Amino acid sequence: MSLFLTIALVQLIALASPGPDFFFVSQTAVSRSRRQALAGVIGITLGVTFWSALALLGLQLLLQRLAWLQQLLMIAGGLYLLWMGLRMLRGALRKPAASSEPAVVMQGSDWATLRAGLFTNLANPKVVIYFGSVFSAFLGDHVDASLRWGLWLLVVVETLLWFCLVASLFALPPMRRGYLRLSRWIDGFAGAVFVLFGLHLIFARRVA
Repeated sequence: MSLFLTIALVQLIALASPGPDFFFVSQTAVSRSRRQALAGVIGITLGVTFWSALALLGLQLLLQRLAWLQQLLMIAGGLYLLWMGLRMLRGALRKPAASSEPAVVMQGSDWATLRAGLFTNLANPKVVIYFGSVFSAFLGDHVDASLRWGLWLLVVVETLLWFCLVASLFALPPMRRGYLRLSRWIDGFAGAVFVLFGLHLIFARRVA
């Protein structure tokens, strides 16, 4: 039980640290709707499901041995986040300063938003390195497969619940009213954050 609590605490701290997933969910919730944000949350959770499973299967060890593969994944992910950020910045610059219409983070259906959430999470291959580090730090050879996959399920469920909370919070009427007053600046800030995350991933390949 203490192992589950430890992993849960570490994961909660990681989730509470703002990153591309957080900004995607919060931006979608205030600019569109809670339903759209929850669709994005499902996509992000699917991404975490994928990365954490690969970490348990030892992908981070493969990435450490194949530096070119890690660099390729980080460049591809960085380019996607950079593209997302530039779209947000372009939308913010085109909006009138006093616009009363909510901006659109991603055009399309709930499925398109789910897909965007999935790609936002998958665009950061450092996630598998994070999960690999956490699992290797707390899981030894004595931990059997059922416990390992139980911890994997814990991480997935915790991620889903956290971002559902974030989506519900930012979709509240006061948050949306505040967004309508400051939408141009909020969109611009979110776009700049995505650009910085993208550039960080692209630049980080030189350190690998």
